[in-house]
Amino acid sequence: LLFLPLVALLLYRYNATFHYFCKVAFFNCWIVAMATLLCPVAALRGRSVKNMKLLRAAILPLKHLCGIKIRVWGSEHLNIKEPYVIVCNHQASLDIMGMVEVMPDGCVPIAKKELMYMGIVGWACWRPRVLLVGVYAHISPCPVKLRVFVFPEGTRNQDKSMLPFKRGAFHLAVQAQVPIFPIVISPYWDFFSSKDKKFTSGTCTIRILPKVETRGLSPKDVPELTETVRQAMADVFTEMSANGCGDQRAEQPLHP
Repeated sequence: LLFLPLVALLLYRYNATFHYFCKVAFFNCWIVAMATLLCPVAALRGRSVKNMKLLRAAILPLKHLCGIKIRVWGSEHLNIKEPYVIVCNHQASLDIMGMVEVMPDGCVPIAKKELMYMGIVGWACWRPRVLLVGVYAHISPCPVKLRVFVFPEGTRNQDKSMLPFKRGAFHLAVQAQVPIFPIVISPYWDFFSSKDKKFTSGTCTIRILPKVETRGLSPKDVPELTETVRQAMADVFTEMSANGCGDQRAEQPLHP
């Protein structure tokens, strides 16, 4: 028993698979623990989008604890007051760190309804009015003027290209006549891979692209709009893949 901590430490240091499972377990336990601690506070405040600030504050330290450096480019694009829809590529559960890094005030993510049944985590998502939908491809118009954050691929994808986008977020933007902001998170390949059981320290770059207007568009324009945004994001993702940590030519980082 005395040697077990030493063995665990050696395995963590020299065995990549053991290291991967330890960090993934810590990542998930942190989220569950924070959700548990914040639920009483959120309950006292009522079901409000303002509770999203609590979740953001609880998740933001994870990048430091996991050894992930996050750089954000183009943050000035989100400095507008009106509602909008954010669409982002979806690679892994680590995306939650990137999401809270760029998510503005008054913004909530859209998630699958099944998340509601994940115990304390589902309840913690319900308190800040996370929009839970049953069919990801069909989202009804939002009843309040919120900013929403959507992963239009609908599932995690660690391939070198993006999956086809679900159209729900684009229908929502067109119905509300609000702009769309594409956001691209650089590949995690250098430091994270669930397939190869790798989870080390590394740098992640997030690029916020200029807004895409939807004023004057109708539902019949949604398919073309969806593909146009997807292609623009795929091009940036490919560029970031080639450059390692992303393109740094045009903008100043929010978090150097």
